[in-house]
Amino acid sequence: MSKRELLDKTAFLLERLPMEQLVEVADFADFLLKKQESESLRRGVNQLNRESGSFNFLEEEEELYSITDLKVRY
Repeated sequence: MSKRELLDKTAFLLERLPMEQLVEVADFADFLLKKQESESLRRGVNQLNRESGSFNFLEEEEELYSITDLKVRY
């Protein structure tokens, strides 16, 4: 099914819903878009961090603690 066909089918189904449920669908679609935008932004920031090398100093840092330093092990 193409995107156009899916949009047409969804529009047809939405027209048949009562207003209260239509509002719920609109809210859910808004939630999904915000989630997608947030994920896209997070991936972009992660990529910038990887490419910039700003945190490379952490790779050279010596280990201060080991498993034997734990008092309680979960």
